[in-house]
Amino acid sequence: MKVKIGITTGLEGEQQVKLSQDNVDAVVQAGGLPLLLPNVWEEDCIRQMVTELDGLLVTGGGDIDPTLFGEEPHPRLGTITPRRDFFEWQLIRLFLEANKPVLAICRGCQMLNIAAGGDMYQDIEAQHGTPPLQHTQHAPKTHASHYVHIAKSSMLYTILGKERIKVNSFHHQAIRRPAPGFEVSGRASDGIIEAFESKRHRFVLGLQWHPECLAAAGDPDSLKLFKALITATRKG
Repeated sequence: MKVKIGITTGLEGEQQVKLSQDNVDAVVQAGGLPLLLPNVWEEDCIRQMVTELDGLLVTGGGDIDPTLFGEEPHPRLGTITPRRDFFEWQLIRLFLEANKPVLAICRGCQMLNIAAGGDMYQDIEAQHGTPPLQHTQHAPKTHASHYVHIAKSSMLYTILGKERIKVNSFHHQAIRRPAPGFEVSGRASDGIIEAFESKRHRFVLGLQWHPECLAAAGDPDSLKLFKALITATRKG
């Protein structure tokens, strides 16, 4: 029987649920059963989701409410979605509490860090000390535009077996201070954190890029990341 992977969804105007098909396809290709999760306020519903699911994919999207990590809005903060912020914050915390596998992508990576007690840059061009690379690429989503350097001691290295990979990039926010119990496993050449992972859970991995788009284009390394999520659910 296929393991059940919950996939978080975005909201269009707080009314219409939206999700890139690439997320669904990546989970299917990796051998999982994708289940789309609506953004709900009711905590009993969220708790039941955690009970029913084997693993979680936290997807990309818009900006995150900075009051969740103790800051007020920066002038360059984009559109936020309070319902999604609340839902994912609660969902991730419960998944971590249950020690169930989590793979978090782009916005999801940032939300994972915030839910676990870390923080983030609201805008890397305005707040990061070193002039950053182009992290919002002007190229198709299947194009890998910059490199990520991977720590050899990391779970990410164990999955990919490489010290450097090329990734796509569509973000203006990024992790600043990793949450307690998490370690950086990948950085861009400008120092921006591109991957981090928990040292206290069996599989919790955050990635700043979009491997689901690269997996859809046939990139084998990207598919390995989703297969690692599936494998981790079976080891529980």
